[in-house]
Amino acid sequence: MKVAISIGDLNGVGLEIALKAHDTIKQWVKPLYCINRKMLEKGAKLLNYKIPDDFEIIKVEGDFEIKPGVIDAKAGEYSYKSFVKAIELAKEKKVEAITTLPINKESWSKAGIKYKGHTEVLRDVFKKNAIMMLGCEKLYVALFTEHIPLREVPSKIKKNDLIEFFIDFYKSTNFENIGVLGLNPHAGDGGVLGDEEIKEILPAILEANEMLDKNIFYGPLVPDIAFSTKKGRFIAMYHDQGLAPLKALYFDESINVSLNLPILRTSVDHGTAFDIAYKGKAKTLSYENAIKYIFLHKN
Repeated sequence: MKVAISIGDLNGVGLEIALKAHDTIKQWVKPLYCINRKMLEKGAKLLNYKIPDDFEIIKVEGDFEIKPGVIDAKAGEYSYKSFVKAIELAKEKKVEAITTLPINKESWSKAGIKYKGHTEVLRDVFKKNAIMMLGCEKLYVALFTEHIPLREVPSKIKKNDLIEFFIDFYKSTNFENIGVLGLNPHAGDGGVLGDEEIKEILPAILEANEMLDKNIFYGPLVPDIAFSTKKGRFIAMYHDQGLAPLKALYFDESINVSLNLPILRTSVDHGTAFDIAYKGKAKTLSYENAIKYIFLHKN
């Protein structure tokens, strides 16, 4: 099984992770790294790492100075081009999935890239409502809203949109017993602390279960106790509601999966870690799990 690896921001830890984990992940898949030889050699020299003989690359044009830990437009542009190349390989059926190493959103912005991250690119390319799910086999969390200001979240909580999201999430995962978090403290306390649970979330849960003719979704759950068992499958109403507990519990092993697309994309669930870039300290477990998810779940 071939997997395209977009190399991420070369001023961060992505290349170190790719080189470190190569011998591990090649047990499960055949990785194709979207980077050119010159940039690969520059990065390996900074790390004082030997490039494996079977480290197969797909050329991505570009040449610039790697500046460890620096937010830089050239690094941002290159990480975007690497991702676009990985998407092209997947669309052309030359690979069966994509795994992305971390980009820096500010570097993308400095490079004039209009997108905030990988998922937004995938939505635009495939004209599909990609679902962002993060976690590990013990605990997966899907985000109903993602990278938007918190003040905008309540206006997005609408029954019909929730139903569509619920159904797409179920069809993409075949998970059962999916807990849906409430928006408000105490899941609204019967409308005292907010009525989104009564007016939008509960009706969406009931209608989605009726459409599926099975009880897949339950809730709305009180958000501050939903994760107390440290396991399960959940849908969070907003970014930090789902990811703060997930990362507190499973930061090193958690991954990011893009669902509801014609291609499978997984990613590490961490950033560029500029503070430790090219210091030999980067951990590889999240990346290895991202590859393993493809190995285990790709039909």
